[in-house]
Amino acid sequence: MPTPTRTTNEAVVAAARELLEAGGPAALTMQAVAGRVGVRAPSLYKRFQDRDALLAAVASATADELGARFEAAAPDLPQLAAVYREFAHRHPEAFRLIFTASVAPMALQRSVEPVIRTVAGMVGEDHALDAARLVTAWATGFLQLEIAGAFRLGGDIDAAFEYGLRTLIAGLVAGSGREC
Repeated sequence: MPTPTRTTNEAVVAAARELLEAGGPAALTMQAVAGRVGVRAPSLYKRFQDRDALLAAVASATADELGARFEAAAPDLPQLAAVYREFAHRHPEAFRLIFTASVAPMALQRSVEPVIRTVAGMVGEDHALDAARLVTAWATGFLQLEIAGAFRLGGDIDAAFEYGLRTLIAGLVAGSGREC
């Protein structure tokens, strides 16, 4: 009779994400994850080749979750930006992780599809990827600085985010020759 499964890949990834958020990448060890899901560390190696493989699974799960949130918010670019910002604040370590090589290219592609479709409606198909990159680069840079506490000159950060987003949208629309 086979040994019963004591955990699932999903439970392992969820535990790894919790550890990541609680203590950063250094806290995500195979031993800590195993303890969190109630198994011994060697049994995790039957599911994930090594810590890097587990990090890749965490990164892909994070990208998939963000993509689902984007899908629910599309095609409203301000709503997409709000979802992105809320996600970065709620899961800052996972947010940072999705910008590493750990995330599977297909997971990353799935996660950004709603953004590409949304901006395609603003700038046209020919420039959709360029526009999505511009929006993502601006928002990611802003959010990385914000969650790092780097905006220390005062002022209203929420208002600055909204100003940047409005200005970006106006530039995209003006550059496309379309009306939105």
